[in-house]
Amino acid sequence: MMGPAVLFFLLFAAASPLLLVTQGLDDSMAKPSTIWINSDFLSHIHGAPRIIIRHSLQPQAQGHPEYLSFAAGFICVSSQFQCDDFFFAVFIYNNDTTAHIAGTDHQAKVIWSANRDRPVHENATLEFTSDGNLVLRDADGSHVWSSNNFGRSVAGMLINMVGNLVLYDQTDAAVWQSFDHPTDTLVPGQSLMEGMRLKASTSATNMTENQLYITILQDALYAFVESTPAQPYYSWYWGAYNNKKRMVTFMNGGLVVYGSSNTYRILLLPVAKYIQYMRLDSDGHMRVYEWSTQQWIIQYDVMLIDDCAYPTVCGEYGICTQGQCACPLQNNSSSSYYKPVDERKPNLGCAPITPISCEEIQHHRLLALTDTSYFDERHKIVHLNEDDCKQACLKNCSCRAVSFSYDQLGHSRCTWMAKVFSLQAIQPVANLSSSVYLKVQLRPSITASTSNKTKVMLGAAFGAFAILVLLVIGVTLYLRGRRKYGDKDEEFDFDQLPGMPARFSLEKVSGCTEGFGKKLGEGGFGSVFEGKLGEERIAVKRLEGARQGEKEFLAEVETIGSIEHINLVKLIGFCAEKSERLLVYEYMSRGSLDRWIYYRHNNYSLDWCTRCKIILDIAKGLCYLHEECRRKIAHLDIKPQNILLDDNFNAKVADFGLCKLINRDQSKVVTVMRGTPGYLAPEWLTSRITEKVDVYSFGVVVMEIVSGRKNIDNSQPDEEVQLINLLREKEENNQLIDLVDKHSDDMVSCQEEVIRMMKLAIWCLQNDSTRRPSMSTVIKVLEGVMSVETFDGNSILFVQDNPSTHSVPSQASILSGPR
Repeated sequence: MMGPAVLFFLLFAAASPLLLVTQGLDDSMAKPSTIWINSDFLSHIHGAPRIIIRHSLQPQAQGHPEYLSFAAGFICVSSQFQCDDFFFAVFIYNNDTTAHIAGTDHQAKVIWSANRDRPVHENATLEFTSDGNLVLRDADGSHVWSSNNFGRSVAGMLINMVGNLVLYDQTDAAVWQSFDHPTDTLVPGQSLMEGMRLKASTSATNMTENQLYITILQDALYAFVESTPAQPYYSWYWGAYNNKKRMVTFMNGGLVVYGSSNTYRILLLPVAKYIQYMRLDSDGHMRVYEWSTQQWIIQYDVMLIDDCAYPTVCGEYGICTQGQCACPLQNNSSSSYYKPVDERKPNLGCAPITPISCEEIQHHRLLALTDTSYFDERHKIVHLNEDDCKQACLKNCSCRAVSFSYDQLGHSRCTWMAKVFSLQAIQPVANLSSSVYLKVQLRPSITASTSNKTKVMLGAAFGAFAILVLLVIGVTLYLRGRRKYGDKDEEFDFDQLPGMPARFSLEKVSGCTEGFGKKLGEGGFGSVFEGKLGEERIAVKRLEGARQGEKEFLAEVETIGSIEHINLVKLIGFCAEKSERLLVYEYMSRGSLDRWIYYRHNNYSLDWCTRCKIILDIAKGLCYLHEECRRKIAHLDIKPQNILLDDNFNAKVADFGLCKLINRDQSKVVTVMRGTPGYLAPEWLTSRITEKVDVYSFGVVVMEIVSGRKNIDNSQPDEEVQLINLLREKEENNQLIDLVDKHSDDMVSCQEEVIRMMKLAIWCLQNDSTRRPSMSTVIKVLEGVMSVETFDGNSILFVQDNPSTHSVPSQASILSGPR
């Protein structure tokens, strides 16, 4: 995802509409009796902001031509192409007109929000009332947020040079200011005082509050995770010297403590070359970000602690070992008392298989985890030996675990936990010890009545009878099924496959497609037809060649039927009758990507922002297949014909008929060469492949999107037929800009971004598969979280050495129509 799209204030005044029309864009002030409406009605340039409250920041250092502004307005928080969720917020954005046209408004960063837990919609209003109150209402008129300063003689509102949104009175004194109500971010010059909290967001795309926060106490600045009581996972301690209230101010080059007899710096940070902000991220890290060359980069991680020391790194009860998450196991035992919340995402934590019941405290036991530590050492009880520590927890049902440790001096520490977050595996050290004991329930709750011997015997007899009846029914159904579908070797019992989508009869599918009358396209494994299922348009893939089709059919049904992702084409159902194999997919109205980048269909040129969005969508779909499924799924045939687009140009990966499942403990798998010429990675020559073959194909597709041409185009001059050879040559001669699609004017105007995208493609096209990035790394680069690792052209294999030019068994699919 390239970041949130930004929509700003549309200003209306109850008293003086004509006056407001003449206000300049650089105006950083507003007066009472004014209403702003969340609307893009007055947009003259696609993507350009409409701002009436902002403070521009001119370039402060050589080499930084960007023009940044602090602005207040409505900002989109949806990841969808058409946005309908907004915050009223203060944010930093690039106000360079060229940047707006080039589509870089996604770089806007929210530093404060009034309604982070309740987004508003199109036509929501912000009213600066006549009595000086700021009121946010949704489009339906419902109250969302207010500054709550009625009757305070407010004269106006402004946003100042440090990004503080201020309501001020006749003496220019602040009546209300956003700095007094921080969200998850501090900017230089902003202070965090006792009683204030920075609360982290749920995720990078979900700004609702999560359970991590930072606050100031008398003796230190603490980072907590919410529980009863709250558990600290980090602190900057300075001691309590007097009763004055403390505050910590984020300055250029450090954090400064105020409130004691002496003002002193407690943490040195890198001095900023340009504008910075400090944010408590969703993972609990406190990071400093700095603007550099059209993007935000991480400058410093304030909390210099081990990644495994953060309370939510592996979720509740999860054990972190060198960055890997797992559920607890009894020492020297295979007994399991915990299960993953999501087996495909171990970082989400674990849950007890048997919930702890306070009514059965006699069945509570402690699960011993040696060489394990816990981040919270504040809630400790001293003067207890290890046995007393454990017994005290067993006698108190509110205690969920204890940590016991001792140091070289023989000092012991017993720490109680009423709620258990992430644990950390540690290396054993002489004269030091740390163990964690988790409370578990030995057996499921049972009542005394179920232990009655007679009832047990009756239950066993009834169970045996029921099993016999079910067995007879099962055999009968099986025999009927064999008679219906023929010989066992010729047909599959598809109904027995777990997690299957809907099954349709051949008559039903034929009717939906009007007898397979409208063909959308055809490829190596069959044809695709348009149809309609009720009011929903569908695309039906008809596999051809019964023997060959069965294998691909099972692969697609079992794979696509068991996973679902916004960037993967959804399998609605299937049909299997005798030799017919049919797959029913969601209909993608704009067809496949090749029709939009090769210009053979007389379509209009895609703008740069849309191309970037398509590239990010493809990366997300592949990342899900490679890293988030229980088994890694290598697609093996990534190309523009297998990338489908909906009405809003959302891209989805299609055609899993060639996919290969890879166990998580396998580094490589051996398979026969398959795919499409021009997109095959060099390692296909060895037939030992990993998911990195998809990364190579992704790099080829990125270059096709950027250049607007086919990878292998025989209509080009001989020296330009092979796009990857041309890319190698242009990179060596520092002429990458020559490859940019000349049909797109906005791509020519944002050369730096386009070249950065081509360098990402070069990274993906590395001859050595181990040097290619993972798809999750690709996403971080596309979202601006990390930089591209650069290589020279020599690291890309010449195409004549690439197996793409050798004979391959698969026919390139030609499925360009809507489907």
